Amino acid sequence: MSSQGSFIFVVFIITNILGFVSSQTHFCYPDNNYTRNSAYESNLNTLLSSLSPNVDSFGFYNASSGQNPDQVNAMVLCRADIQPDSCRSCVTTVTSQLVQLCPNQKKAVFWNESCTVRYSNTPIYGVLDMKPRILVRNTQNFSDPERYSADLRQLLDDLRKSAVAGGSLLKVAGNSRTAPDFQVVYGLMQCTPDLSAENCDACLVEAGKNINGFPAGSRGVRILMPSCNIRYELSSFYDGTTLQERIRAAAAPPSSPPAGKKKNTARIVIAIVVPIVASLLLAVGLFVFLRQRRKHKGREKLDSVDDMSIAESIQYDFNEIRAATDDFSDANKLGQGGFGGVYKGALQNGQEIAVKRLSRDFGQGDNEFKNEVVLLARLQHRNLVRLLGFSIEGTERLLIYEYVENASLDHFLFNPAKRSQLDWERRYKIIVGIARGLLYLHEDSRLRIIHRDLKASNILLDGEMTPKIADFGMARLFEKDETQGNTSRIVGTYGYMAPEYAMRGQFSIKTDVFSFGVLVLEILTGQRNNAFRNGENLEDLLSSAWRNWREGTAINMIDPMLKDGSNSIREVLRCFHISLLCVQENVADRPTMANVAFMLSSFSVSLPLPSEPAFIDSVSFDANVNSMEYSESSTGMAPEHPRSASSTVSSVSGVYPR
Repeated sequence: MSSQGSFIFVVFIITNILGFVSSQTHFCYPDNNYTRNSAYESNLNTLLSSLSPNVDSFGFYNASSGQNPDQVNAMVLCRADIQPDSCRSCVTTVTSQLVQLCPNQKKAVFWNESCTVRYSNTPIYGVLDMKPRILVRNTQNFSDPERYSADLRQLLDDLRKSAVAGGSLLKVAGNSRTAPDFQVVYGLMQCTPDLSAENCDACLVEAGKNINGFPAGSRGVRILMPSCNIRYELSSFYDGTTLQERIRAAAAPPSSPPAGKKKNTARIVIAIVVPIVASLLLAVGLFVFLRQRRKHKGREKLDSVDDMSIAESIQYDFNEIRAATDDFSDANKLGQGGFGGVYKGALQNGQEIAVKRLSRDFGQGDNEFKNEVVLLARLQHRNLVRLLGFSIEGTERLLIYEYVENASLDHFLFNPAKRSQLDWERRYKIIVGIARGLLYLHEDSRLRIIHRDLKASNILLDGEMTPKIADFGMARLFEKDETQGNTSRIVGTYGYMAPEYAMRGQFSIKTDVFSFGVLVLEILTGQRNNAFRNGENLEDLLSSAWRNWREGTAINMIDPMLKDGSNSIREVLRCFHISLLCVQENVADRPTMANVAFMLSSFSVSLPLPSEPAFIDSVSFDANVNSMEYSESSTGMAPEHPRSASSTVSSVSGVYPR
């Protein structure tokens, strides 16, 4: 082995945030390259394209392609709580990026928030690989590191033992423990399931040693190695319910036939399976053909069996919801919008809910309504308001959401008395959370979803001030291979709309990126986008931001309460820079949300210079109209269906579940 290959590569990434954003990093092994158009490259491309469709329900897959010396071996591991569709989406994204980032290396590894993909010209299945190591930590520390370290050691020791005890399908453990000051620290450990128990233990022990190199009391740490990973932090970064369900499923013993009948099993299988397989192949071919013919632009038809089972599991009795909201009393009403009123309620088990009572002119049948609800219910992300279910009774249509305690962001951001509660730490957490939620909608959800009405009043804050994107009443669904759409019906809110959408009806994921940029500027300045106060004058926020950026006086626009401390102001100005990149006039110049998340997580990465933003204030709009909507469907997730001019209504801020 060369001296270069004998190094244990260690990369340190230090971040100053409460939780790790959708961080991703990669490593290209430098000691072994392949040539362009070679057999190795062909085998690599073939193998990488096969990974995503074959990942199993536990988020693992291993495969090889070709023969030595051009054989390529690859392995996929998703975080154990990630849903299969999101896992496969992550793998698809990562494999396309990996061949670009490591254009001629025979060995590479890519760590994403949700999945790890690696390939090599040497065997990797069942082989313990602990290099390179990516070490990430939160620079903030506990005030009592000694007590914290003791609690943390116990948590990590318990997690390691549980993960090692896993079987050949899953080696993972997640749990939490109360830390000093009554804060809860969440931890997760995972090995690739192909490792033996001994190798998994050795990997996690070695990964744990790296934690000792960090200052005592670090509030969050992430250790990434090819064969295993460790992560802990103060926010719940994984779905504990799903994780435990997967662990139980992986541990369930396989069913076996009675002892006296085992010899007959093979004969029965041969007699039955062959004709069944032939019939299935014919049925699958016919299904695929018919499915392609029935493809609905911008939407995916759900499998009827799945649709019915999921719909039944989330359908609530109408009378139960009526009682929970005290018969939709005005005292429980949170607000009124174009699609109906929103009411606070409490179920019999004490769970608080927010109920959207849709207007009766929804224009949908029961099956179409259920299909859209099922799609919405599958959107599971900590930075999205969760749809719990629905209810149907005659012409009544109800959507039941989780209740979010702290109302919407605009109630804090634009209220001088409440804005003081939003220090830089909280505002940065909100920015990062919104970015995470949009990234999930654009890249990691079942379908690509464009929100089209991202604004401060559609960002709800829970008890811990975690942001949750709300109100998908104007959202559009795209197939994964669709990138943009057009409409003659402009929906959204003036001031947040991208110019190509406001003027030409063209929308894409970059439409949401533009809105995100405007929203970040509002968070940094504490002022609305259409009423930025400069001394005695009121200016357009984007115009003022660009002018101050050009003049080197951007700090003059920052909310005064964020200017305390030299460390935070550098981060504030970096976010200001990122926001200007998001609102550039040229759609192609704007970053994707994946790029934005990376820029937010990596303060050492240089940012490109922004070009002049799009000033849409020159477009002819009625300045008195703040928002425009078009009632496309009850949930707003259907294609454009022009009805009449009367379908256009004005949006009212603060009417969404909270």
